Amino acid sequence: MPDSGEAVLELSEVTKSFGPVAALRSGSLRVERGSIHALVGENGAGKSTLVKIVAGVYRRDGGVFRFAGEDVDFGSTAESKSAGIAVIYQEPTLFPDLSVMENIFMGRQILGRGRRIDRAAMYAEAARIFERLGVVLDPHRQARGLSIADQQIIEIAKAISLDASLLIMDEPTAALSGVEVERLFAVARSLRDEGRGLVFISHRFDEVFDLCDTVTVMRDGEYISTDEVAETSVDQIVARMVGREVADLFPKTPAELGEVVLEVEGLTSAGVFHDIGFQVRAGEILGLAGLVGAGRSEIVRAVFGVDGYDSGSVTLSGATVPQRDVRAAIRAGMAFVPEDRRKQGLVTDASVARNVAAVIRRGLARAGVLTSAAENRAARPWAGTLEVKTSALDMAAATMSGGNQQKVVIAKWLATEPKLLIIDEPTRGIDVGTKSEVHRLLSDLAGQGLAIVMISSELPEVLGMADRVLVVCEGEITADLDRAEATPEKVMHAATRAARPNDVPPPGDAGAEAVELQQNPEVSA
Repeated sequence: MPDSGEAVLELSEVTKSFGPVAALRSGSLRVERGSIHALVGENGAGKSTLVKIVAGVYRRDGGVFRFAGEDVDFGSTAESKSAGIAVIYQEPTLFPDLSVMENIFMGRQILGRGRRIDRAAMYAEAARIFERLGVVLDPHRQARGLSIADQQIIEIAKAISLDASLLIMDEPTAALSGVEVERLFAVARSLRDEGRGLVFISHRFDEVFDLCDTVTVMRDGEYISTDEVAETSVDQIVARMVGREVADLFPKTPAELGEVVLEVEGLTSAGVFHDIGFQVRAGEILGLAGLVGAGRSEIVRAVFGVDGYDSGSVTLSGATVPQRDVRAAIRAGMAFVPEDRRKQGLVTDASVARNVAAVIRRGLARAGVLTSAAENRAARPWAGTLEVKTSALDMAAATMSGGNQQKVVIAKWLATEPKLLIIDEPTRGIDVGTKSEVHRLLSDLAGQGLAIVMISSELPEVLGMADRVLVVCEGEITADLDRAEATPEKVMHAATRAARPNDVPPPGDAGAEAVELQQNPEVSA
């Protein structure tokens, strides 16, 4: 292993602004060869901007940027990649109409005789990488329709195929199961042992402490501190991230439950889910827990009319909602914040105001004309309520942090004044401070009488926020637990159909290993 003191990446007092907005005031980061370096901070702290400068997406305005001992200033992502840098972004960036292997080797296809693309060699290399990762994925399969977990695996395979000396992973585990995370960590450790430098960006502190050697904290676009992981604590990191103590991550307040708002009866879709039935009352937060692939997202997509179903019914406030009719669901009073906010919840090239006003645009138009001023007037109160951190409503959503993007999606649906809010993975990829703000918002909305269905793969979030928990396993509801009786053990048992109804599956049990639920609220950020 090379000298662990040798730096592969050095950034010092790097700055970057977008018009009047200073995204990076003083970014500093030193990554050594043969180490895994955690980069943490709230959304909007400047982490993503710093990474994009390293990746060649942005050029810095000032400061020092050294890679492999040389001063550099990448003008494109191609320059960054050729230098030996690979980045796995928080959100997958695949070409949906190309195959898995074509995505992995995009722009650098393996060539054979006559400089023709050697698909057999590409297939063999992709299969070798997947075998190394311990996943089963067909390199010939089209990328369209793949789950976020599979898309993340492809991004990881793409980075590994570059044989880079620096690998930056931006929330790579956000949609991975426990087993997939462990496999990823094993690969990361092997890359570290080969002498490569790795940067690991995560809001899950258990992962930071399990995987990383060093941790750097950023806040409000500035460098705050760097410590050896073994010499710091979660409380110290959180205090530096937010500049304050986060006393209550789950600010759930009791709400008086009203009449039944949503009633689902006998909902069945062959091979996806079977005989789903539940009610949600006004003021109630219903949590859906389970494993990746259990069918939770598919159930709520059917309820909202995105997907169809074979039998059953959906009723909102006593009126039947027709299937596969999203417009009818919206008119009835439903709102749906999807898991993949960038692809399904936002128009990233559009402004914040246009995104917030997207669903109510028809009502804002006058004589068939919709003006930016009308969009701004409609969006301003919702952006203020959710404390969206942007200096102007005409900024593009793509330039915002993940936390602020999530707030924009929520604001868009609250503008419709719904009776029911369905929210899928509300805090995926969101920092600890913004996570608490989203939780407080959901609690306040429930207190105002809104019925909420919340899907989450983080067990502390489910137990901390839900008035009632439904556990889904293999497309069926296996438990319906009131808040007082919902425990990690009961949820895990129902999520895995474990043989011992009163026990947590022991370490090594296949069911326990497959659980994606994060159990420790102290370290789930």
